Amino acid sequence: MLSRYRLEILAIIAIVAFCALFGYTSSRMNNAQFAGSDTVASEQISKMTGLPQEQFRPPVWQWVPPSPEVESGLFALQAAIGGICVGWVFGYWKGLQKQLERERT
Repeated sequence: MLSRYRLEILAIIAIVAFCALFGYTSSRMNNAQFAGSDTVASEQISKMTGLPQEQFRPPVWQWVPPSPEVESGLFALQAAIGGICVGWVFGYWKGLQKQLERERT
């Protein structure tokens, strides 16, 4: 029975391990705040080059959403599309399982 749910068990173990690692590292830091990877990268570049952040321009034009609500909506849309893709994969696997069970009988 365990071999039947091997991937699901591994996924749950990976998620629990990630949450435990995140909780451990978060509890070890005092006043830790995540500013976002873009902000952290920009700060590191400005430290390395000695130039202020305002002088950096991306090499490719980037669209800036007109408001935070639009940005949040686009993020929610991206999350929904990702959820649909993950659900499709699990549904496909479940369909394959049922098809194999039907062929055995």
